[in-house]
Amino acid sequence: MSKTDYQEIISEYKEQVRVLKEQNNELTDACKIKDSALKRALQKLEYVTNDLDKLQEKKDVPKSD
Repeated sequence: MSKTDYQEIISEYKEQVRVLKEQNNELTDACKIKDSALKRALQKLEYVTNDLDKLQEKKDVPKSD
């Protein structure tokens, strides 16, 4: 193989590495977004659970006449 062939192969590998890094960054960003959404959903679930607990406590308290 000539030097030109090697340079072409090296350039191709560099391009593939660049593309893979880009894809990796996109996946990392997508995971961060997903994690953020999951945290918000869990927080909402906690709030709803707390609200339900409070309502249940109010319901269980006997009314005094």
